[in-house]
Amino acid sequence: MTAATPHLTLVAADAVAVEPLDVALIDPSLFTLPYDAKLAAALEGVGHSLTFYGKALAEEETAPGLERLQQVFYPEIVRWRMERWPSALTKLAKGALHGRAMRRLLAALQRDPPDIIHFQWLPLPVIDRAFIGALRRVAPLVLTAHDSRPFNANPGSALQNLGATAILRRFDRVIVHTEQARRRLIEYGVAEERLAKVAHGFLHDEEPAPPAASPANDEGAIRFLLFGKIKPYKGVDVLIEAMRRMAPEDRARCRVEVVGKPYMDVAPLEAAAAELGDGLRFDFRFVGDGELASLMARADALLFPYREIDMSGVLMTGLRAARPIIASGIGGFAELLENERQALLVPPADPAALAAAMTRLVREPATRRRLAQGVAALVATVPSWHEIALSTSAVYMAARGASRFEA
Repeated sequence: MTAATPHLTLVAADAVAVEPLDVALIDPSLFTLPYDAKLAAALEGVGHSLTFYGKALAEEETAPGLERLQQVFYPEIVRWRMERWPSALTKLAKGALHGRAMRRLLAALQRDPPDIIHFQWLPLPVIDRAFIGALRRVAPLVLTAHDSRPFNANPGSALQNLGATAILRRFDRVIVHTEQARRRLIEYGVAEERLAKVAHGFLHDEEPAPPAASPANDEGAIRFLLFGKIKPYKGVDVLIEAMRRMAPEDRARCRVEVVGKPYMDVAPLEAAAAELGDGLRFDFRFVGDGELASLMARADALLFPYREIDMSGVLMTGLRAARPIIASGIGGFAELLENERQALLVPPADPAALAAAMTRLVREPATRRRLAQGVAALVATVPSWHEIALSTSAVYMAARGASRFEA
């Protein structure tokens, strides 16, 4: 793990005396539901009472954590069956309904005031900022900045980016996961004393089943896996170009799977990958937890060729598989993973470097073994959710004890 910096407020979990609080945890679109569910359960485990606010659910939607959800955001989308509309039209409707949803949230919190209001995401800051003053009169505000570069610079999020950095200055405390995020938020004008670093935990308790063949097998095809939501910053196009640049004999030994629900137009990716044949397979769909374990179990190495990231829930899921990793040397990847110990770190958006790293794992079984052992050792150092809940509790107490300010 990366050593603490002297400029970042770090909380020692074993030094926290927890005062039970009523916490409102808010993720309007349930962008990070697995994280929300883990955090909520851990906060309750250390004594807090928690109310979870998010979007309305269709009848078929089930997942851990949803049983406690207050569905105050976008019930019209379910009621009017907007999920059947074209995605662009649904997104526009959701934006138009966001102000109504925030008024609904504010009314709920005013009726039953919590001690802390903790946002995980601000989906539309240009609208959210109109409610910050009224929310701060209810209780201190905490925000977890999962993406220090809003929405990981997704070109399709122009409206969401409006005011996305200025609004950070209006929170009593902002939680980050990485030093990269700390530096960026200070550049945005967030006061250092309002920043706190809290670790990101594992999102799944279960370890994958042992693979049918060792991740360090000396012969046969090497199975690479890139999984998670498919978005532009994930670098699938970089991976395709990297495979194209590999020597034919090395590429012939690759079996690459790209698995996840797409949040972008994937037709250009499919067209670019056509010449690669059976060596690259797309599986564009949502994969549940049970299937994810078996998916990782049959992989020999995990790929994270991201253009942008702070900390990745997908990485935290993948670590439990104890597979060699190839990742961009940025953000939480560079801070958590050590090059040549758990991973081969490459520059982002550099297909030649990615091709060279993949070639090494194809040709070098000893490197695969060494990196897999390094990942397994790293897993033991990741803080538990109990520790994360204690650290988060310290952030809450700091927010409650801070002098009020005009933002």
